[in-house]
Amino acid sequence: MRAAVALLLLLPLAACGADGDDGQTLTVLAAASLTETFTELAETFEDEHPDVEVELVFGSSTTLAEQAADGAPGQVLATADEASMGVADDAGVLAGAPVGFVGNSLTVVTPPDNPAGITSLDDLDGSGVDYVVCASTAPCGAAAETLLATAGIDAPPASEEVDVKAVLARVVQGEADAGLVYRTDAVAAGDDVAEVAIADADAVTTTYVVAPLSGADGATGDLAADFVALVRSEEARAVFSDAGFGEVAAP
Repeated sequence: MRAAVALLLLLPLAACGADGDDGQTLTVLAAASLTETFTELAETFEDEHPDVEVELVFGSSTTLAEQAADGAPGQVLATADEASMGVADDAGVLAGAPVGFVGNSLTVVTPPDNPAGITSLDDLDGSGVDYVVCASTAPCGAAAETLLATAGIDAPPASEEVDVKAVLARVVQGEADAGLVYRTDAVAAGDDVAEVAIADADAVTTTYVVAPLSGADGATGDLAADFVALVRSEEARAVFSDAGFGEVAAP
């Protein structure tokens, strides 16, 4: 299994979802915050489909949806919100109705030593605090905008990153005092960050949705349906829960 970057979406359509020397390739376009969970689920899928290779393309949900709308190769699309999926839906490139499968929420992370002494969301408004967020075009950025406005945070972020993994990287590398990321990214980072929980009253959640793309037909269409079914299975529920996701949809 190969975990690809969004640039691979520019490859010709014939390169994906077609018969290869050893079988077929199923290309799954997924929100960056699904990196760890979808990597695990792809391994499970390959175990259950020995002649299939799952190619995972992670990135900003909005960017992936726009590229799918423009005809980039792929058979499954999973986004971190319904608005991003709507871009692909409006373009008529979905082969089935989008379904919600899991929820997520924002949290604050800092470097392990928390040099700015951040103990609450309000501290992002402190003098000299450099915090980073996702670009507003990404679901994590839209959620951050809502969260900051609701909490009355007036200080602007030091930077806006392309997706949540880029925000996390800035904090892990000590290039920012704090970052707004999904709870699951804080869990995945482990000891590389310290988490500052956000009060329930300020919490902002998002619903992830998945759908097969119209590029999936014949055998690859069946594989796309199988992957969507796996994402909504009891087995996936356990994977998502362990990763820190909430509001897991029933299979």
